[in-house]
Amino acid sequence: MRFLKYKKFENKKAVEKSGNFLRKYSDYKHFVFNFPISAPKDTIIMFDIPSNKRSERDWLRYQLKGFNYSMIQKGVWVGPSPLPKEFVSYAESIGFSNKLKILKLAKPYSKNN
Repeated sequence: MRFLKYKKFENKKAVEKSGNFLRKYSDYKHFVFNFPISAPKDTIIMFDIPSNKRSERDWLRYQLKGFNYSMIQKGVWVGPSPLPKEFVSYAESIGFSNKLKILKLAKPYSKNN
């Protein structure tokens, strides 16, 4: 088993002074958009977010689950479209513009294919 080392901070001010302020998952905006479960899965989202941006990656995964997306493999999700414009613009504003690819499928995805 591998253990990760992390730096422990006594208070938030010490973190801000060091310039290494770590955002928490709850610091990000959350979107609610209910696609019907029967909606065709015709969009693929691929992302490559480094491990030092773990909270952002967790936020993105949680949002995709809320949009009824399914994980094909880590970093590759498929689900209904279109994604809310507010969600896409927010994702770009927090630094995902070059780490996130959204592709429209010609035919809906199914596990049987």
